[in-house]
Amino acid sequence: MKVVFLCGGIGKRMFPITEDKFLLDFMGSPLLAHQVELARQAGLDNFVIICNPGNIDQVKEITASIKGAKFQFVLQEQPLGIADALKAAAPLLDSAVIVVNPNDVFDSSAYRILLDAYKQRAASSYMLGFRVKQYFPGGYLAVNEHDELTRIVEKPEPGTEPGDLVNILLHLHTDIHKLFEYIDIVQTTRDDVYECALDGMARHAYKIKVVRYEGFWAPIKYPWHIFDVVRYFLDGSQRKVPPSAAVSESATVAGNVVMGENVRILENAVVRGPVYIGPNTIIGNNALVREYSHVGADCVVGFSTEIKGSYIGSGCWFHSSYIGDSIVGNNCSFGAGSVTANFRFDEKDISVRYGGQNVGTERDHFGAIIGNNCKTGINSGILPGRRVGPNSIVGSHVCLADDLEPNTAALGTPANHLVRNTFGLNDAEQQGLKDNAAK
Repeated sequence: MKVVFLCGGIGKRMFPITEDKFLLDFMGSPLLAHQVELARQAGLDNFVIICNPGNIDQVKEITASIKGAKFQFVLQEQPLGIADALKAAAPLLDSAVIVVNPNDVFDSSAYRILLDAYKQRAASSYMLGFRVKQYFPGGYLAVNEHDELTRIVEKPEPGTEPGDLVNILLHLHTDIHKLFEYIDIVQTTRDDVYECALDGMARHAYKIKVVRYEGFWAPIKYPWHIFDVVRYFLDGSQRKVPPSAAVSESATVAGNVVMGENVRILENAVVRGPVYIGPNTIIGNNALVREYSHVGADCVVGFSTEIKGSYIGSGCWFHSSYIGDSIVGNNCSFGAGSVTANFRFDEKDISVRYGGQNVGTERDHFGAIIGNNCKTGINSGILPGRRVGPNSIVGSHVCLADDLEPNTAALGTPANHLVRNTFGLNDAEQQGLKDNAAK
């Protein structure tokens, strides 16, 4: 049985994080590599990966280092949805396939319960349903008393949901060609051809079994969902300090801390896990890296910097900075005194502006989202929930109150009042200061 990973889409809600979600690094490996490993734990080792022109080379590079599995690649030229992706892969697909969205993170039991249901041969397709306690912006599943799909409602308005079961895109189809027949007759103006095809099959008495899943699930739809994935991987990891790591005797490394090769923890630094620190990263003197932080490779967390509950990309530099509950891309530099504020005065949940609307994060602590190759000047600040586009600068002493577009510099207006310097010390006073300093 082949496993199809849908890697051809383009995320629109992650900006200013521009990497494909399944390419984000977690614990030293891209998410796609973790997804392949989860499937292999369930005994699956034959993969078809549907890519787009912008990521196919990276996907091939990642899979080239995975031994013992077979990979085939399909190019989806345009991001035209799941149905179009599957049709592009049709020549490579056998009768029974598993279709996976690799941007959804779940544990290995998800594959097991899906395959167990398939062994009963009671339906033409099988899909995971997850019970939610509050509104989720995804597909809702209506089922009968036998947990068989009766219809799919894609992104209903809050309060109009047909139930509390939402669709996890981990589906098993026993006859992919029958699905293609229904895809070909769908008429819709929305990007939901695949869902409409499943809905049509259910209405025409094809049994689609909804398998209830109660394990971990974290769909990455917005940048702050990265925090849930970091927590999942850190909670499932074990402390690791490789022999190549150099930890000062005066440093404190407490709890579940996972380090890559050649990490250096300098004098009086504190790393309090659960924390991940990537290869070749330096945690400088008097720095503090706190719980559920994920610091990438080749970073310098410089003197007196605090990293609290944040996801940091690779190649980032900090000096006497505070980075709280923030997401930072690759190759960013923070001047001394830079702060990402992460808490509102009114203590309400923090929202982020997307498409002219405020999207709630459902978090009362949340900092900034900063794209790749950004810089901040000394004593700069970024208010909670603000986005900084790639290749941008927050200038010295600027308090960023609004989102910053890519390739833009926010510079403070000079407000210095210049007067002639009339202050000074006479020779005797200067000598006195020198004498006191020498004592």
